[in-house]
Amino acid sequence: MKDVASAAGVALKTVSRVVNGEPGVHPATADRVRAAIDRLGYSRNESARVLRRGRTSTVGLVIEDVADPFYAGLGRAVESVAADHGCLLLSGSSNEDPARERELVRTFCARRVDGLIVVPAGHDHSYLRPELAAGTVAVFADRPPGPGIDVDTVLTDNAGGAALATRHLLAHGHTRIAFLGDAPSIFTAAQRLHGYRTALGRLYDERLVAMAPPALDTVRDALERMLALDRPPTAVFTGNGRLTVTALRALAGRRMAVVGFDDFELSDLLRPAVTVVAQDPARMGRVAAELLFRRLAGDTGPAEHPVLPVSLIPRGSGELPP
Repeated sequence: MKDVASAAGVALKTVSRVVNGEPGVHPATADRVRAAIDRLGYSRNESARVLRRGRTSTVGLVIEDVADPFYAGLGRAVESVAADHGCLLLSGSSNEDPARERELVRTFCARRVDGLIVVPAGHDHSYLRPELAAGTVAVFADRPPGPGIDVDTVLTDNAGGAALATRHLLAHGHTRIAFLGDAPSIFTAAQRLHGYRTALGRLYDERLVAMAPPALDTVRDALERMLALDRPPTAVFTGNGRLTVTALRALAGRRMAVVGFDDFELSDLLRPAVTVVAQDPARMGRVAAELLFRRLAGDTGPAEHPVLPVSLIPRGSGELPP
């Protein structure tokens, strides 16, 4: 920085102001400083800056799977908000492994991230207590933290959305409605099962429920078992986008009403197009990131727990009669 000041013929403080984007420097002088920076190849010493400010201008994001379109949308929104605050986003996938989640969180904290946004894979987050006590800010998204951790948490109305989908099928004459959900240990899967079951009431039949990760063979076997019943289902509600796509493959053209939780790419181009309960991953990411940066700015109010609404998009598949 001293070399830049000498080359530009200005004081060291002037160079500091230009580098840090501070006001009070004449535009012509600032141009001269930037020209000297380019000529000398100067780059700011981020390590020294961190030591002075006590901040790293980085945040960590732990999601289930970066390849999942839902989490890709969430992550992109977090990245956009972080960039608006001059921060770099570090992200990693837990792959629904609680040990991997802990490893990622601890790695990010070892790199002194200013804050964390976590989509949890596990139910025990006591490992976070030392980090929270040390001042690391954490926000949970899509799923809540385990007992004893009270931090900002952004959720979707999972049960309400599942009930909405089920009532939609009931309104179109279906009384035998199957449910394909993800592993029951996953918060969102359990909530969607609850909403489906509540909407069905006395019509609920546990033989029409299958809860497992979305593998084609598993979904196909579950559907074949249900369709072999004396009163087979005439409709199916799928608990997430991957399950919807997998179920459509397994049905292989068989005529059955379908409503899926989560929209997915090209769902409107199929015939019939797929009716979905849509949530907004980008909004979830924005709300979580804005909460995080509000806390980093000094907000010490009680933890907030916003629940984001969903919407039903009828396209044809959910309106097929029994």
